Amino acid sequence: MKATRIAALLLTLALLGSLCAPAAAMGHSARACVLMDADTGTIVYAQNGDETHLIASTTKIMTALVVLQSCDLEAVMTVPPEAQGVEGSSMYLRAGEELTARDLLYGLMLHSGNDAAVALAIHCAGSVASFVELMNRTASELGLSNTHFANPHGLDDEQNYSSARDLAELTRFALQNETFAQIVSAKAVTVAGGRALQNHNKLLWRMEGCVGVKTGYTKAAGRILVSAARRGGRGLICVTIRDPNDWEDHLALMDAGFAQYEQKILAQAGQPLQQRLAARPLICQSDLSWPVLPGEKLQYSYDPTGAFPSAYRGSAAGRVLVYVGDRLVGAVEVCWG
Repeated sequence: MKATRIAALLLTLALLGSLCAPAAAMGHSARACVLMDADTGTIVYAQNGDETHLIASTTKIMTALVVLQSCDLEAVMTVPPEAQGVEGSSMYLRAGEELTARDLLYGLMLHSGNDAAVALAIHCAGSVASFVELMNRTASELGLSNTHFANPHGLDDEQNYSSARDLAELTRFALQNETFAQIVSAKAVTVAGGRALQNHNKLLWRMEGCVGVKTGYTKAAGRILVSAARRGGRGLICVTIRDPNDWEDHLALMDAGFAQYEQKILAQAGQPLQQRLAARPLICQSDLSWPVLPGEKLQYSYDPTGAFPSAYRGSAAGRVLVYVGDRLVGAVEVCWG
């Protein structure tokens, strides 16, 4: 069944690329869905990607990002009374208890603690309202035009919404923060007070190369899931909104998405580089290949460090750097031809 489903996904992706397709054709159950390259932001597939929806606890991706940008993670903080007994998912904080911001971030992202969200907001900005202002300012700076926040935890509020595309772009940016990436990829951790926290994201156990990111659910919002994975040097981010079968859909969508990458030979040892980057031919000293999407543009940059234009044939000519977008994906030493 899984193989048949993946084959159908591959066929649809091949025919439609990133065009919107009916959910039935893609084989998923989501109202809105985006599959994005984690390195370049290229949309591999989208359906209703710009529709706005309630986003439940995936709100905490922005909460964590703002905390990481504005707070000392090792500072010991005292849990305020406002954070005790917040409705919904919780790490069961007690007013007056002392923890670090890092401990609370693990409670926020692994255990989806709404109480941790309130405690962090007050600690970092003085009040929940001031922290929400920081969230919306960050959303604006990132160009998330279909996003607005009303609270740091994602409990239902008509003014707390986003789109699948915006959530993917937010996640793409957040994953560039090493601490964020470390936290959301953790399967389990024990924090201060002896709390043993296990990540609610089942895909960390089930999906090849999964590196996080966040689950979300309320009755009004439905099931929202943001996942990220890396395979063969490339990364994908998948977002589904209002998807009752999100675990299975993400597994199939990711498999289909990664199958779109083709291993492309960028350099071959002993052969001249195809790109004309210097006055004389440049001969590659080693092989280099990289998985690329159809139509994806590679950029080459010549670094002549240690090279001399008058040097004899076969002498060192520096190296050539290869980029996908603004990401360096490889380098090859070259000699003069």
